[in-house]
Amino acid sequence: MKIPLSRGLFTAAMLLTPLVTLTSQQSGQSQRIPQFENEDVKVWKSTIVPNAPLEMHTHDHARVIVALSGGTMHVVHETGAPDVHVWETGKAYWLSAEQGKQRHADVNAGTKPIEVMVIEIENTK
Repeated sequence: MKIPLSRGLFTAAMLLTPLVTLTSQQSGQSQRIPQFENEDVKVWKSTIVPNAPLEMHTHDHARVIVALSGGTMHVVHETGAPDVHVWETGKAYWLSAEQGKQRHADVNAGTKPIEVMVIEIENTK
């Protein structure tokens, strides 16, 4: 029985994703895994490990954050003004486009990885 190449690659990716996730978390690296994208939204899962600041960055669009495994996130702005976000597991949070456009770095202040699903609103029309 022949399996089409695209189906085989998809199956391999699905089988290896948990292994990649486990390996990244064990090695102390934060990660961002794309989930879905179209002209209206972009969705990704992020795992932020403790005390490993993400690089300074910005966001062009508003986002909804759904905490899969919550925790306390310190958001350090380029201006030096910090914000603290406490994300409870199972809850959703709104982050405006204005907030995202401020250059910032995120730091998981806890002892366990924070996992969130990020839904970025691409098209507001």
